[in-house]
Amino acid sequence: MASSKTLNHGVHGGARRNLRTRTWSDYGAGNRSDYTYDLLLSIEKLIYGGDGLARTSPSADGRSMAVFVPFVLPGEKVEADIRQEKPGFGRGAVTQVIEASADRVEARCPYFRQCGGCHYQHIPYERQLEFKAGILRETLRRIAKIELQSEIQVHACPPWNYRNRTRLQVQTAPEFALGYFQFGSHNFLPIRECPISSPLLNRVIARLIELRGLECPASVEEIELFADAEDEHLLAWAFCARDANQHDLLRWAESLQRELPEISGVTFFSSRRRMQDDDAPTDSRPLAQSGAKSIRYRTKDHEYQVSAGAFFQVNRHLVDELVAVVTGNAQGDLALDLYAGVGLFSAVLARKFHHILGVEASQTSHADFLQNVPANVKAAGARTEDYLSNRLVRKRPDLVVLDPPRTGAGKAVTRALVEHGAPLVRYVSCDPATLARDVAPLLADGYHIEEAHLFDLFPETYHIESVMLLAR
Repeated sequence: MASSKTLNHGVHGGARRNLRTRTWSDYGAGNRSDYTYDLLLSIEKLIYGGDGLARTSPSADGRSMAVFVPFVLPGEKVEADIRQEKPGFGRGAVTQVIEASADRVEARCPYFRQCGGCHYQHIPYERQLEFKAGILRETLRRIAKIELQSEIQVHACPPWNYRNRTRLQVQTAPEFALGYFQFGSHNFLPIRECPISSPLLNRVIARLIELRGLECPASVEEIELFADAEDEHLLAWAFCARDANQHDLLRWAESLQRELPEISGVTFFSSRRRMQDDDAPTDSRPLAQSGAKSIRYRTKDHEYQVSAGAFFQVNRHLVDELVAVVTGNAQGDLALDLYAGVGLFSAVLARKFHHILGVEASQTSHADFLQNVPANVKAAGARTEDYLSNRLVRKRPDLVVLDPPRTGAGKAVTRALVEHGAPLVRYVSCDPATLARDVAPLLADGYHIEEAHLFDLFPETYHIESVMLLAR
C-alpha cells in the first residue's frame, strides 16, 4: 500500500518534465487540441470505463472542463497530461500522483498500465466491488432515472487466475512473441504471463514462448485459448490471413498438439482483428482444423459442448452461481431464452418448464445449443429482434431470460417483451448503460425490479456483469 503522499508514476518511464503545473485557465479559451499540457487535478469519482473524473477550475470565461484520467482513485490529486480535448471534456494521462489515496496498492501484473486489459489493479479487490456497485446504481439513475429500492447483491470471485479464455496477438518476426494491445492503442505489447488468466492458460503461454512458437506461420495473427472447467484441457482457435497456406497451418497445429498435449484441437479462421468485441462468437467457415472441434465444459448442473468460436462465460468460478440466480425458483409451462448461446440457461430451465424456446443468432453457438439441450427445448437459429418481430411466440411465456451482447437488446426487443407481458423477466447485462436503456420501458409498463445482482465476472477490470430480476 502506498504510504507516501507523493508518488512518481511517469507513464514513459523516463524523468519527469521540469514544467510548472498549470491550471486550465492558464491557457485561455483557445483551441488546445493540437498540443498536450499539464493540469493539477482532484479526482472526484470513478466512472464506467475505468477512468476517474475530475473537473477543472472555471477559466476566465466561466467555463470548466471535465477530465477523464485512468489508473486513479477518488480523492487523489494528480498531475496529468491532457492529450485529447473535445468540447466540454478532455482525456489525460497521469504523470505524477501528488496525493495518493490510502487505498492505493501495488499492481500485481508487471504489464499493468501498459496493457489495455486491466484497469483496477491499483485498487484493493473489496474496494473494486464497492466502486462497481456504486457505478451500476449511478448509471441506472443517470440514464433511466431508476432508483433501486433494494441493495445490490454482490457476487465476488477470486480476483486472479479466473479467466478460462484469453485472446492473444501473435508476432512471428523478428522473433516469436505473444501479447496484447497496449493501453489505448493497437500497438503490440509482448507478455510472458497474464495473472487474470487460468493456470493452464499461463502454462501454455509460457511453453509456446519457450518453444519460440514452433515455427508459427507468418499468416497467424491471433490465437484464442479456451480451457475446460477443470483447467486441464483447452481448445485453440487462430485467426489468419485469408491466403494462409492450409498445409502450413495443419503442420503447425500438429506440432502444437504434440508438444502441448493439453491442447485438444486447433481451428483456424479468417482474421477478425477489426472486430471490437473479444467475446463475440465466430461464425466464419474454418480455414483448417486439427484434432477436436469442441470441448466439454462441466458445470454443477450440466455438461456443455462448446465449439471453437462459440461464446461461453469467461469466468470459471461464477458460472454455477450465475445460472442459479438467473433460473432461480421459476417454473411453468413456457420460458423464452433469448440470446441463448450454447444453452447455458436453457439446459437448466428445461427441468422446470414444460417447453423452452431458445433463440440464438450465431450458427456456431446454435449448433452447440442443439447438442446441449433436451427434447422439450426448441432452438431457433435467428436474431432475437427478427424472431420476436415475426410474432412466432404465440403464447404468453411465464419467464423470459435475455443475455444480450454489450450493445443491449434495443427498442424492438424491449417493445416485444412489453407486448408479450411475461410475469417474470431475467435480464443478464454486461453493460450498465444499455441495461438502463432497455429496462426503462419495462418499468414504465408496470414491471418492477425484485432483485439486483452484480456478478464480478471480470475482477481487476471496469467491466460490470449484472442480473436484474423483474416481475409484474
